[in-house]
Amino acid sequence: MGRKVKGMTGQRDRSKYGASPFGFEDLDAYKEARQLRRAIYRLAKTLPPEEKYALAQQMRRASVSLTNNIAEGYGRFHWQESLQFVRHSRGSLMELVDDLNVCEDENYASQETLLPLRNQAETVLRLVNGYGAYLERMKAES
Repeated sequence: MGRKVKGMTGQRDRSKYGASPFGFEDLDAYKEARQLRRAIYRLAKTLPPEEKYALAQQMRRASVSLTNNIAEGYGRFHWQESLQFVRHSRGSLMELVDDLNVCEDENYASQETLLPLRNQAETVLRLVNGYGAYLERMKAES
């Protein structure tokens, strides 16, 4: 256990160790997907009122599914199960990219707003694919 920090009795000093007791929070794919989820939530808040219970809600659900599936897959004991959740996470990411396309097509957001989100989604895709490839290698080695 790391040194104790005032107000954190029994917990690691995350600033010193950077390790999550859950593990998945340390994955680069999860960290970047979490950042994307935050950005998607911000965008969803700017959508027109008629999209509050349609597109905005769908975008929030897909962004949560993205990170949830990374986390749940990490918690599984078998490589094949972990890989399946990574694939679900990848599917949720693709769904988000399509939602960004809807925002573009309906002029709900400017290119200035959407381009960084698409770039961030591309980064998440590379990381999720890399994590999946790692799991494939681990599966083959076991």
